[in-house]
Amino acid sequence: MLAIVCPGQGSQTPGFLAPWLELPGVEDRVRVLSDAAGTDLVAHGTTSDADTIRDTAVAQPLIVAASLVAFRALGDDVAGGVDVTAGHSVGELAAAAVAGVLDDAGAVGLVAHRARAMARAAALTPSGMSAVVGGDPDEVLARIAAAGLHPANVNGGGQVVAAGDLDALAALAAEPPARARVIPLQVAGAFHTPFMQTAADAFADVARTWPAQDPRVAFLSDADGEPYAPADDAPHGRAADVLARLAAQVVAPVRWDLVQATLLRLGVTGLVELAPAGVLTGLARRSLPGVETVAVKSPADLDAARELAARHTSHAAPTPARTSSDGRPAGTAQEAPE
Repeated sequence: MLAIVCPGQGSQTPGFLAPWLELPGVEDRVRVLSDAAGTDLVAHGTTSDADTIRDTAVAQPLIVAASLVAFRALGDDVAGGVDVTAGHSVGELAAAAVAGVLDDAGAVGLVAHRARAMARAAALTPSGMSAVVGGDPDEVLARIAAAGLHPANVNGGGQVVAAGDLDALAALAAEPPARARVIPLQVAGAFHTPFMQTAADAFADVARTWPAQDPRVAFLSDADGEPYAPADDAPHGRAADVLARLAAQVVAPVRWDLVQATLLRLGVTGLVELAPAGVLTGLARRSLPGVETVAVKSPADLDAARELAARHTSHAAPTPARTSSDGRPAGTAQEAPE
C-alpha cells in the first residue's frame, strides 16, 4: 500500500529548486504556478537567499509548488497508484492536489492566500516556535502548557513543537523538560495556535468558495489523522469538508503522530515524501517500523521512488480530472484574487 506525503514549512533551502528546472517542461510549469501564487517561484527556488525564502508568504507557495513538481515528475503510473496521502501543515495543500481535490495551480493559488494571511497575523504580535526533542511525551506537553505555550505540532518520534510568546519560549529553553532539548525554529510566528485566528478567518473566506473536487483517494487530515468521512457518492469525503478543515487547521495543532498511526493502521508498506523532502521520512523511520521510504530531494531520487511505488501500490489508477486552460477544474468558476 502506497502513501505519498508532503512536507511543511522549514523544509526549503536556498537553491533547492534548481535541479528540478533542468527537467524538460518544468521551468514552464513553475512559471504557471508563479502566476497562480503571484510571486516568482523560479527566482525564489534558485537564487533567493535563506532569509527571503523563510518569509511565510514566499515559503508556503514555494514548498507546495516544489512538491507538486516532484509528484508530476514521478509520472502517471505513480500518480494513479497512490492509496493514501497526507501533508504536514502547509503540505496539506500539496496533498490536496495529490488527492485530486485541487489542481496544481489551484493548490498554489490557494496556499498563497493562506501564506499572506498568516504573514499578516504573524506581524501583529511577536511570536515563534521551538522544537522540543526527547523527554517523556506527557511531561513535555505538561511543561509546554505550564509555560503558557501551545503544542503546535505533535510529530511523533519524540518531537513536539511548542509555539507562542517569545519570552515564554526563551523560558522553556532555559528550563527544558527532563532529557529534552529545545531548539528555536526559524519561523515568523506561532503557527497552528490562537495567534493565527485572524489568518484562519481570512483564509476561511477564500477557501469556502475555492474550486475543488471530492478526493479520489484517502486523504488524512492533520487535525485527527483520519480520512475524511465518506458519503454515498464520495467514498473519500467531500471537497467542502476538505476546504473547511484546511482553513480550521491554521489555528489547530498538527497531529502528525496520529497521521502516522493511521498510516500503520491502514496497512501502508511504502511511503514517498515529495520535495523538499527529508523531514517526514526521518519521522517515519522512527515511527513506522517496516515501512519502506524514499525521500525525493532531487530528480536523482525519482527512479528509486518509482521503483518503491511499483512494489507497494495497490490502488487502481483513477480517471484524471479534466482541467481548463488555466489549470483549474473544468466546469468551475474562477475566483477573483483576494
